[in-house]
Amino acid sequence: MTTQNEQMSYTARRQQGVQGINNMDIAGEQRRFMVKVYGWMFLALMITALVALITASSETILMMVYGNQVVFFGMIIVQMILVWSLSSRMHKISVTTATISYFIYSILNGLLLSVIFLAFTTGSIAATFFITASIFGIMSIYGYFTDKDLTSVGNICLMGLIGIIIASLVNMFLHSTTLYWIITYIAVIVFTALAAFDTQKIKQMNVIGDEGTDQDKKQSILGALILYIDFINLFLQLLKIFGKSNEEE
Repeated sequence: MTTQNEQMSYTARRQQGVQGINNMDIAGEQRRFMVKVYGWMFLALMITALVALITASSETILMMVYGNQVVFFGMIIVQMILVWSLSSRMHKISVTTATISYFIYSILNGLLLSVIFLAFTTGSIAATFFITASIFGIMSIYGYFTDKDLTSVGNICLMGLIGIIIASLVNMFLHSTTLYWIITYIAVIVFTALAAFDTQKIKQMNVIGDEGTDQDKKQSILGALILYIDFINLFLQLLKIFGKSNEEE
């Protein structure tokens, strides 16, 4: 037998949750929700970094990941399935399934990103991570506190992402250094802007009155996944700019 909350639409539940709650309580609940989101995000980043470090130091694991095309592309496909499942079926899966899926995604990302520790110096990776965290933090704070509707920014970013994908595919054949750097700098701008837009969207996604429920936990995981993807993509683009090749050592 379904509960009344399960039968309500997202909008109805949100409106019901806000009724009878003052602005201070709403702000407090939103703040606690975002703390959970950032907590999940930070945990996934640490898992990814640890897995990448371990993989980069193990020739056996590297050969398993990059020496077998079936395994390599299989992991990419699994990642795509996990993102689709968490973003479009979150309301249907359990908290346990969402949590496990989220951690599997971060582990797979660590395996695939291990190659950066072979291509770039540890010092430049650490410096780029700090730069990424600073930029991301500033934009995320702006997205959380601004009263300006950032929907138009999100729409522009979406068009920018489509353009980046198309240009990247074209450059696979052109091998143009100029186009490569244009794509890189545009991608930095896009993912920087997305940090603000997605933070605002996730804050608004929080259903007031749902705190502590399974739905609240799943929404915090989904929010963390969105910001995690933004952070990783911004980091990778900045690494192209600030990363120092091991061959230069």
